[in-house]
Amino acid sequence: MKGGRVVVTGFMAAGKTTVGRALARLRGCAFCDLDGVITAREGRTPRRLIDDEGEAAFRDAETDALREALGGEGPLVVALGGGAWTLERNRTLVRERGFTSVWLDAPFELCWQRIAEVGADDRPFARDPARALALYEERRSAYALADLRIPVAHGRGAEELAAEIALRLAGGGQKN
Repeated sequence: MKGGRVVVTGFMAAGKTTVGRALARLRGCAFCDLDGVITAREGRTPRRLIDDEGEAAFRDAETDALREALGGEGPLVVALGGGAWTLERNRTLVRERGFTSVWLDAPFELCWQRIAEVGADDRPFARDPARALALYEERRSAYALADLRIPVAHGRGAEELAAEIALRLAGGGQKN
């Protein structure tokens, strides 16, 4: 499996950024958080962009940021936003640029616990648990299209998950 270039996907608060950073450290490569790229390019956070211009404008900015993030050469780990992988155009871009996709499959209860701990203010699609649960269920079929599925559970830390991903990327585990 190609493995030198990886995108990490999954629902909000699944641990994409934390695990992505740990994976990049473990592999000695660069890390990129897509929301950070969006913020730098747009001069405002994803939430502010959504509040100001709507979801469609945000998704366009997200795809532009993804194209930029994936444009370089060499090993790289990119943490996607929770909805980026749900768009076919983004999945196509990831494949065309030679990245392996990794789905952090966290149970909704764990994601919601993490969202609630820090507050849902910065998560425009998780302002209430019922809406967040519906979105979680809607997105699972897209996440399942990733090259690798990594189960996330209470007590599994970022370093452990990163080590599992690295092992699977090196050919030491099943595809999905």
